[in-house]
Amino acid sequence: MIPINVSPGTREQFVQNIIAAWQSATPEQQHDGRVWYRTAHELAAMMTDGNPRAGAGVIAALSANKSWPENVRLARQACEAGLTSGHFTDALHKTAQIMAGADPEDVLPMERKTGQFFRLIANPGDPDAVVIDRHAHDVAVGETYGQRDRGLSSAGRYALLAHCFREAALRLGELPSTVQAVTWVAHTERIAGTSTRGPRRTT
Repeated sequence: MIPINVSPGTREQFVQNIIAAWQSATPEQQHDGRVWYRTAHELAAMMTDGNPRAGAGVIAALSANKSWPENVRLARQACEAGLTSGHFTDALHKTAQIMAGADPEDVLPMERKTGQFFRLIANPGDPDAVVIDRHAHDVAVGETYGQRDRGLSSAGRYALLAHCFREAALRLGELPSTVQAVTWVAHTERIAGTSTRGPRRTT
């Protein structure tokens, strides 16, 4: 795991790694990243008959350790018929609370990945929120960690990487979420060797 307290030089290297990943994105990857959260917002609204905030909360609550297609499948099931299995007990409990009418901000850890994911799906134009998942970590660090522990449950480590994405975004003149999404698309396609598109509407 990277240290929580890094030198200014290391922090700058993380920012430069993010900028390099941004610059390596193809035009198609740029497009896919730019529309990622807007498309997820539309999907959240469609799942909940026009309540994207609740839909975003359900998607975020069920996002931990799940691929995007599996995340969507579970969220659809939760919205349509309820969900009693297929995820950690805590995630299922949070999902049930949101489906019962609780405000996602009162249920989700707002300073961590799931809370930030909710914020951006609910409001793709959020100027500050940024999702730090395993891919964002690897983009910033400049190394693919695979199955190694990244330590993202640490608030300090999460805040460090979020700051680096915000700094890179400031220099690029973009929203932090846009930089994260574009670099996510480029990075996941590179490591997979196949197309890893953003959220699509499914029927």
